[in-house]
Amino acid sequence: MPATESTDYPRIAATAGTLAELEPLVVQCRACPRLVAWREAVAVEKRAAFRGEVYWARPVPGFGDDAAGIVVVGLAPAAHGGNRTGRMFTGDRSGDFLFAGLYRAGLANQPTAVSRDDGLRLTGVRLLAPVKCAPPDNKPTPVERRTCAPWLARELELLGPTVRVLVALGGFGWKALLDTLADLGWTVPRPRPTFGHGAEVRLRGPDGREVTLLGCFHVSQQNTFTGRLTPVMLDAVLARAVELAGGSV
Repeated sequence: MPATESTDYPRIAATAGTLAELEPLVVQCRACPRLVAWREAVAVEKRAAFRGEVYWARPVPGFGDDAAGIVVVGLAPAAHGGNRTGRMFTGDRSGDFLFAGLYRAGLANQPTAVSRDDGLRLTGVRLLAPVKCAPPDNKPTPVERRTCAPWLARELELLGPTVRVLVALGGFGWKALLDTLADLGWTVPRPRPTFGHGAEVRLRGPDGREVTLLGCFHVSQQNTFTGRLTPVMLDAVLARAVELAGGSV
């Protein structure tokens, strides 16, 4: 697909009838010039530890169970994590922390994620990002988030009624989820619910279906290395998500 004006992406995303059909459309997106330039520059400059590797350097699609009851929404790929490996939270410290928690919760078959072909499988959970490309300083602009929103919206639509729980990792993911669900016709409380670790909000879709939105501090090193987010805290949120999803995965 050639470079396309960003206003075309809602239409392009809507053409996908399955998550498998959506993935190659996501991967070819070049809607945000700043993000395209950054992700590709990082792949050339590289980090010394990964000098011999070929970086993915493209948008990173969602990953996990296509029939997930739990959806975990982060922020964006890490420059030398997902942008290098091509899979969300794979190959960086944030992913080390998250996948260990998913494994303890019975949602992953192994506690580590190092590459796209490492055998990792998720059951009952899918990982999504509001912004699909690695941003400079891990800070997408509001315009970049809104430009990328059609991909997240279509992912949520295609996951459909199996989803019972949404877990937002950090305030960015929380806001992106609420904005996207509102765009999809969901009833979002006014004033908007405030993000916080352990926050819990019930949301109703246009078809009457309800999901629970849970807040969790992001698994970034700024939180995990300082003790703001501990394994016990992550485990509690994931245990609540499993409980709300029906208690089995």
